[in-house]
Formats: sequence, structure tokens, C-alpha cells
Amino acid sequence: MRRAGAITAAFSLAAASMIGFTAAQSASALTAPVAMTADDLPTWQTNGVVWALAQAHGVVFAGGTFSTVRPPGAAAGTGEQQALNFQAFDAATGAPTSCKLSFTVGSGTATIRALAVSPDESTLYAGGTFGSVNGVPSSSLAAIDIATCTVRTTFKVSVSAQVRSIVATNDTVYIGGNFLTVAGQPRQRFAALTTTGALKPFTANADKAGKAMVLSPDGTRLVIGGDFNTVNGVNSHALAVVNATTGANVKTYPGFISATSTVQDLTRDASGFFTANEGTGGGVFDGRIALNFSDLNQRWRDTCLGATQAVTVYKGVLYSGSHAHDCSSMQQFPQLNNDRQHLLAESVDNPRPLLGWFPDTDDGPAGTEKIGPRALTTASSGGTDYLWVGGEFTRIASNGNRLQQGLVRFPSGPDTRAPSVPLQVTAANVSGGVRVSWQASLDLDDSTLTYRIYRDGTQVGTVTGDSKFWIRPTLTFTDTAASPGTTYAYQVTAGDAPGNTSAKSAAAAVTTPGAPTSSTVTLNAIADSYVNAGAPSANYGPDQQLAVRGTSAYHTYLRFDLPAAPGGMVLTSARLTLRTSSDAIANSVDTLNVQRVTGSWTETGVTWNTRPTLDPTVLGTVPAPTALQTDYTATLTVAALTPGLGGPYDLAVTSTGTDSAWFWSKDAPGTSGHPQLVLTFAKP
Repeated sequence: MRRAGAITAAFSLAAASMIGFTAAQSASALTAPVAMTADDLPTWQTNGVVWALAQAHGVVFAGGTFSTVRPPGAAAGTGEQQALNFQAFDAATGAPTSCKLSFTVGSGTATIRALAVSPDESTLYAGGTFGSVNGVPSSSLAAIDIATCTVRTTFKVSVSAQVRSIVATNDTVYIGGNFLTVAGQPRQRFAALTTTGALKPFTANADKAGKAMVLSPDGTRLVIGGDFNTVNGVNSHALAVVNATTGANVKTYPGFISATSTVQDLTRDASGFFTANEGTGGGVFDGRIALNFSDLNQRWRDTCLGATQAVTVYKGVLYSGSHAHDCSSMQQFPQLNNDRQHLLAESVDNPRPLLGWFPDTDDGPAGTEKIGPRALTTASSGGTDYLWVGGEFTRIASNGNRLQQGLVRFPSGPDTRAPSVPLQVTAANVSGGVRVSWQASLDLDDSTLTYRIYRDGTQVGTVTGDSKFWIRPTLTFTDTAASPGTTYAYQVTAGDAPGNTSAKSAAAAVTTPGAPTSSTVTLNAIADSYVNAGAPSANYGPDQQLAVRGTSAYHTYLRFDLPAAPGGMVLTSARLTLRTSSDAIANSVDTLNVQRVTGSWTETGVTWNTRPTLDPTVLGTVPAPTALQTDYTATLTVAALTPGLGGPYDLAVTSTGTDSAWFWSKDAPGTSGHPQLVLTFAKP
């Protein structure tokens, strides 16, 4: 499977749970122009399809065909609350608000297909198929007072059939749908109303359904979309621009969109508008089109296959919800066969290349069209922007195929997920050194990654490369400083723009030709623990973290099994490396001391009361570990370790400061980040 999961989640959460703190990481820019992360956040779910989204005042409104909502990740039937086709959510937490509205119908199935908020964010307009809202009669269209979450009874209008699209201004409410009459007057698929529901003269009659609308920035033109063939009797399949006051045709598009395709959604920015297209049968057009408001002509056309249902613009990027399965006509990803990529991003100026933003859902359950996402909106709260996605999906494929039905959201930051671990790492002797090769990693919101190459635990190089889920090139680095006749182990990490770094790859071993002049050995701790002056009888041997502090004191103890020096060589370097954990309190402003342990101790028995004696001599210092999930190294006095070669050697890490530091222990999950001692031997 090509999907990338939350690679470091288990590692971070296991340690965070130990002392009750939540991991925290800072973030910087993503790979430009992407400005929305692919990190899905905990969001309440629906038990059916979400067809429409809107937002105001940090609240997201979801409408569709569902009857309950439930907590994030919960299985159907777990912790459900009634929500008849509508629910309001806190944009920042993903949890339901106190605003409760029930959209019902006397016979058949009630549904909400359109939501829109007035520019002053005082009124929410809802359209669909329903007969009442909270018991107040409403014929397929209703106005909701956002402040009180009540139906505006002053807005009264009868619409003869389903409303599928709404655009609201301060004095006009435009609607599109399947209706033929509004307020008892002929209006075929499009109409305009006052804010009290009175019918306006605006007339833009279409022969088939109106599904989408967007108003030009100056408010003079209304772009309309759907599956119609004519507008005001003129050939203009699926798309047209009409006068916002009269409804008269301004621009028609005969033959512009395939006769087997429709416009499902529209969005705009300051300079243009964008279509979401769905096709059926041969010769379909499923992609997206950008058109300019200046001349109403095409700017670009995206020809990916896989029906597009929703589009929205955020900071110069067009985000779309679809079930894209073949973008080879765009020189992007090829036919995915049984797979789909349901969320995409592209520049508003050019659809190629697809931008490196690839979170993903599934198609949805049996009994639906199995399209996936159906609606998009962005909302702001507390200084963070959120992209909300609604639809018929049931899982988040990009996060371990986790249960999540109907709704999911992504923040503008921080980006906290690391790239995947580099795979297929090899090391081979070549002219001029050792060539290390690996398959590029995948990060769902950073296409440009930085790879660090390690020889026996020490970084020896950096390589930058681009990758996307269908393009995972082989990258290489040549180590020209490798010594002859020496066996080395090479590992690679992948890091993104904000600094999230993967675990080290599996090691690739190689022995260089020639007579050896040096040898480097990387040792993992065979025992470790810490003691706590505040809990003098407690033993922490099995714990996944190690603690160091001067007052109130924590001491960390480490045991390594030192090898004998290779024949004809002497110890020339010794380095102790510790990695800070992901816990919010793991970092420290204090430097730490490394000392030799002269007393006896055992991992499962040592306590503060039974702590071993220490040699007062400082063998090396660990610089202040100010960052989380970061390696810190102390260079140790070689003369102190040389007498201990060929047997167990115990070290203590202590401090005279008051700020605690927390490091991963040898028992932490994963294969990297554990205490290591690197010894280098060379001929004298």
C-alpha cells in the first residue's frame, strides 16, 4: 500500500502517557505554496453523508443526510447524539456546539444539500429537501439566526423542489436546485430572494438542475453550474455567467464542458472562479477548470479522471475533494486501479504539478455512490485556520485507515508528523568512496525532504530530494571520507521543512577495501535506569524515559559492554548520545555532566536510597538539551574509558541545575533514539 500512516505516533504517545504530558512540537513553513497540513485532527463524526459545509465565528455548520453524531474515531453506535441532518461544530476542537437544529420532512428522506452564511455572519441559510426545522414549517429553504440558533420566521418562502446551492449577500439570497416554482411563481432551477424571502425579478431559467453558484467579487455577475444544457433558452452546457440583478446571460459556454459531464461545485478567489466537474460514460471530463473574472475565459484545465465534488481556495492553492484515480493526462500519477486519491491541491495559477498535499479518505460505505469527499470549507479560530472536509467516507486512509465517518479537518499548523522512514538502504564500495542509496520517503504535506546520512551513528552528509506518492526516486550519497579496511553501518533519516524527522533507517553494512586504519563501534546500553530523590524507594528500570536534574535530584545510570581494542589500535574517541523525548517538559536549559559509576547497581533494583557512588571527575558534558526529539552528544575523556575496554562500563548523567531533562531509555518503542556510546579506534 502506498498510504503513509502516523509514523511516529506510537513512539510519542507511549512516552507522553508515562508522565501525563502531551507532546508538543513547533512548526514552520510547509513546502510552498501548500499552507495547510495533512495532519488530520480529532473530529466528531456523522452516521451518514455530509453534503454541505459553511462557517461563521469559528463554528462550522454541517448538513447532509444523517441522524446522529459520535466522538472521533468511535465505531458506529458508540457515544452517539441525535443530530437530524444538521450539526454545528467548534472549528478548533471538532466537537459539537450547543446549537441543535432538526431538519425533517413529512414523507421520504429529509436532507440538507446547501449551506451559506450571510456576509455579516448573522444568518445561516440552509437548503435541501425538508418540510420543517425544529418544528417550524420550512419548504426546502430556511434562514437561521446564528446568534440564537433559531429559525428566522420572518424569512418565508415556498420552493417546489430540492435546493442544492445557495449564495447570500447582505440583501439577496440566490438559490439553485431542482425546483420549477418559487413562491408560486415560475423559476426554473435558479432564483433570487430578498432577506425576508420575497421573490426578486431575477430570472435565469435552466432546463436541468442547478447545483452550484458563485458571485463575482464586484457582485455584478453570478456564475452558475449544474447539469443543465440551456440557460434562458441558450445552449450553455453545465456552466454559464448571468447578470446578478436580472439573470440575463452574460457569458454562455456551448461545448465548453463535455456533454457527459456536470459542474458539481464552484469557488472563487479575487481574480477567478473554479469548477468541480463530474462525468459519466465515455469522453468524460472529471477535473477542474480555472476561469478569469476579467474576460470569463479559461485560465487552465485539469484533466484528471475521478469525479470532482468540491473545491475551495486557501492562500493561492485550490483544494479539491474527488475520487481521482488517473492523472496521467496531466503527466501526474498514473491509473491507480483499485485505489483512489480523494484530496488534491494545485496552484490557482497552474494545475501542474500537483502540489505535495495528499491526505486521503476512503470512498465510503456500501449503499452510497462511493465518491468520498463531498464538501469543503475553511474556518479560523484562535489564530489557526482549518480545512474541513465533509462527505460519505468512513475512514482516514492516510492515518492508518482510522475510523472517521462524514467529517475530518486539517489545520494550517503546526505540522507535527514526520516523513516515512527511508527504505531500501544499501551501501556499496565505488570509486572514490562508499555510495549509499535509498528510496525517497513520503511526507503528505512536504514534497521536498532533507535526508541525513549517518555512518556508525555520526552524520556524514545531507541530500535534498523531491517525492510524491507515485514518484519515490532512488537517492544517493557518496561518502568520500570512509577509511580503508573498515566495516561501517550506514543509516538515513528523512526530515521535512518544519523539522519533523523520521526514525533512522535500517542499517546497511559495508566493508571498505584495503588495510584498516581505524574502527568505529556503536554500542547500545545493556542496562539503564534513573533514581528520584523525591521518591527515594522507587525503581524506574522498566520506564521508557530517563531523567536528569540537580534539584530535586534525578540521576541517570547507563551500562555499556565495551569491546577490546582491535589489534594494533587504541581508543581515540568516545561519544555518548542521548535523545530527548517528545514530552513537553523533556527539554532543559541546563548542561549535564557525565561521570563514571564506581559503585554497584542493577537496572531493576537501583533506587535513590541504594544509588551507587560516583567518581567526581567529569568525563564530558551534554549541552543543554533545549529541543524535543533531538540527539545530544557528549565527547568523553578517552583516558578514563581505556582501562575499562573489554568489559562492562557504567556511566552516570547528572546535573547541578533545577530544570529537568528527559531522554528516551533503551526500553522506548522503536529502533532509534536509545542511549548510544560510539567508540573510535585507530592505529597510533
